[in-house]
Amino acid sequence: MSSESVAVVLSGCGVYDGTEIHEVAAVCVALSKLGKTPVFYAPDKVQFHEVNHVNGSSDNETKRNVLVESGRIARGKVLALGELQVTSADAVIFPGGFGAAKNLSTFGVSENPVVDQEVERVLVEFHEAKKPIGLCCISPILAAMVFGGKDIKVKLTLGKQGDGWPFGGTLDKAKEFGAEVVEMNVNEVCIDEEHKIVTSPAFMYDGKFHEIQEGVTQMVNAVVDLI
Repeated sequence: MSSESVAVVLSGCGVYDGTEIHEVAAVCVALSKLGKTPVFYAPDKVQFHEVNHVNGSSDNETKRNVLVESGRIARGKVLALGELQVTSADAVIFPGGFGAAKNLSTFGVSENPVVDQEVERVLVEFHEAKKPIGLCCISPILAAMVFGGKDIKVKLTLGKQGDGWPFGGTLDKAKEFGAEVVEMNVNEVCIDEEHKIVTSPAFMYDGKFHEIQEGVTQMVNAVVDLI
């Protein structure tokens, strides 16, 4: 695989049960502008549930597959996460969306949350290889859970607490997992140079589309700078 490849890990299709589409689109545009090729991966498993994005109702009976649904975003070109090796790409990026908290982990649906085994493997292997990891929106919680469990104090942001930040409580949970949490605005990025982890709030903020895109773009730029 080309040394210009950056792995992008998806969690389905749609903000409430999978990947936040606007965030991954921003990731891909930013990578493309930098001459990098996004290569998509997703867990090959049944997603937690399907959410009607119009009325908010959920359905646990459809048994939609995370990888198949991710193919809607990846234009069909998506590989099973189990195929992602540390030699496959120069960096890995996890866009947000509730799929990160439902399909890549159980953070959003369990009192005793765990991270998907393949997701944890990828994070650990890229970290050990000193290859950059980018996460935005809710997905930085994955790094907090994985590395906090290994007594590695990573620095990250999940945005801020207060007006305009509906998920501010997540910051407290990340601290409980052992992360150093830095409050930042939607257009800022947190760069943990020691661990090569880059995070940005994205839609943790109730912002406008261009604000989200600008923050995600900065996150991607910082990831590529660390390669």
